[in-house]
Parts: sequence; C-alpha cells; structure tokens
Amino acid sequence: MFVLDSRLMQDTLAVGDFPLCRLLLSNDSHYPWFILVPRRADVSEIFQLSGTEQAQLWQETTVLSQTLKQLFKADKMNVAALGNVVSQLHMHVIVRHRNDAAWPAPVWGKHPALPYSADEVAAIITQLRAVLTEDFTFVETPL
Repeated sequence: MFVLDSRLMQDTLAVGDFPLCRLLLSNDSHYPWFILVPRRADVSEIFQLSGTEQAQLWQETTVLSQTLKQLFKADKMNVAALGNVVSQLHMHVIVRHRNDAAWPAPVWGKHPALPYSADEVAAIITQLRAVLTEDFTFVETPL
C-alpha cells in the first residue's frame, strides 16, 4: 500500500494525481518546485518499477516539465531523482530562472525555505488547472 514519506508530507503540499504519480508542490516560494512520487509501495529506485511504470514515470515527468517550462517561463528545468535523504522514489521537477535565489547553484540547502501564502498556492493551483486537463486529478484543497 502506498504511503507518502513523512518528510515529503511535512515539506510539500499535495496538488493531485497523474495515473502513476502523486504531484506535490514543495512549500518553498523561492522556486516553482514540484515533486512526482510514484504511488507504489516500497520503491526507492527507478529500476524497481516495471518497464511500463518506468515509461509512465518519464512520460509524466516530461509532461510536467514541458508544462511548467511554459507556464513559469523557465530559463532551465532541473529534473532529478536523488533520494539521499528521502529514500522513497520521487522526482524533483524545478523551474529555474537566471535571477532566482540560488542561480546557478543547485537549490538544495542554498536558502531556508520560504513557505507560500495561501493566496500564492491558490494562484499556482489556478494556473495548473488551466493546463493540466488530461489524465490529472486535483486534490480538493492542497493546504
């Protein structure tokens, strides 16, 4: 049974679900930072997914990356599956701008997280609702 890692629950807001992955918003307003978590129990590595699930993970990552790049006018998209702290398989999809708080360095540990306001989260969800129209189900309230 799929259970979201407590550290991911603590640091993110649930946005909704693709066919395979739960989509989370990192609660750090420095960057539009999203996380895809395959809803599969006890998976820490991509190779532990079936071939079909691996393809689905890459499809969802690609769709999300393309969508966010356009929506947030990204200069660069950072996509990574690290798992050194949180072993549950998850894919970071981070919008980067040349003028963001960490550019050009990685975002990890650069600055303390600056949580979103309720209005900022609502605005992001509204933007996403306009573009994530196929194969995506939004949660009722991400806060």
